[in-house]
Amino acid sequence: MSKQDGSGRQVTNSALDDPSATILHVDMDAFFASVELLERPDLRGLPVIVGGTAGRGVVTAATYEARKFGVNSAMPMSVALRRCPNAIVLPPHFDRYRHFSQRVMTIFHELTPLVEPLSIDEAFLEVGGARKLLGTPWEIGTELRRRVHAETGLRCSVGIAATKFIAKLASGRAKPDGLLLIPLADTLAFLHPLPISALWGVGAKTEERLIRLGMRTVGDVAHTPESTLSRALGDGLGRKLHELSWARDPRRVTTRSEEKSVGHETTFPHDVTDAVVIRRELLGMSDQVAVRLRRAGLQGRTVVLKLRYGDFTTITRSKTLAEPTDVARRIYDEVSALFTAVATGSERIRLVGVRMEQLSPGGSGGPGLWDDDEDWRDAEQAVDAVARRFGRGLVRPAALVRPPVRDPRPGVAESGVAESGAGR
Repeated sequence: MSKQDGSGRQVTNSALDDPSATILHVDMDAFFASVELLERPDLRGLPVIVGGTAGRGVVTAATYEARKFGVNSAMPMSVALRRCPNAIVLPPHFDRYRHFSQRVMTIFHELTPLVEPLSIDEAFLEVGGARKLLGTPWEIGTELRRRVHAETGLRCSVGIAATKFIAKLASGRAKPDGLLLIPLADTLAFLHPLPISALWGVGAKTEERLIRLGMRTVGDVAHTPESTLSRALGDGLGRKLHELSWARDPRRVTTRSEEKSVGHETTFPHDVTDAVVIRRELLGMSDQVAVRLRRAGLQGRTVVLKLRYGDFTTITRSKTLAEPTDVARRIYDEVSALFTAVATGSERIRLVGVRMEQLSPGGSGGPGLWDDDEDWRDAEQAVDAVARRFGRGLVRPAALVRPPVRDPRPGVAESGVAESGAGR
């Protein structure tokens, strides 16, 4: 795949049309950093990092000049400044980012009603129906880039293809400030030479497994029997990677926003090895997730545990239930069992998270003949009723009524944990 510093850039400079390539993936270039430079034009062309510097500050964004030193988003600020000591660090301003995101999304909607936002700075667009009015997808993508820059001062990159997967890969390859169209007939020629990390679902651990099996490119994966991939990675991931390696992606652009998961994460103020502390956080997050599910009228069938260790290695483990649930105790029991299965007692845990996936409307089909969670469900619904009247927090599990987490470092005051809700 293209490198984050733009050194692998590939673009389509002249008009090119393919009737099948009607999906655009639009990604703003170094969005947060670029918005900051609108206020600080004197810093253009310099290595600029946006993020926090106190404690465990992390990089929120970096200009391409900083990325050439190996600085990436989500990297600890201390590491980023070691790699790029001359970088200029600016604090983030999320209100500005939301403002410019709304302006950019408005431009997208003025070109086509079929816009599927993925995050604050990227979206899929389906433009096949706009051909008669606005021209070919290449012409629409070109006009979109022109308007974004003229109306906001920001730059974006556009990938155009017949599928979402290839369009997203193309926009990454076009960065910064480029447009790349992949005709349907050229899709495999574009895809197969890419490294296996280009496939969605291939993280560091999966990449290691595939490399041990002799696979380094997407083409290697494509020409490996699906049965071999399934034995190495499991049926679900093996099948998914085999399909993607042949550019098979049936998903269409959808404008209806659906909740795909509900979750919460907690980053500890210091690495934790105490299983009691970790389980207490898992219980609290299970309760938060269940409350959000019930408020949204949803239930989830797959429980997901997320752990990030002190060395930033991150793992997830999941369990699919026989019946969907919105009961905190059921979620906690399952996520606690997942934690037990991976815990050795010596790991230093930096972050934990609980997430529910495979969501469906609550009460669809009702509980089974035997409802093992009936007592807990009644109790939690009673707590919901109290919360609606008096506010949440008045009634909660006894295990969550505790003193703050104590930092073991000398002279450091007691502190709580920093919590963040995980969206879709």
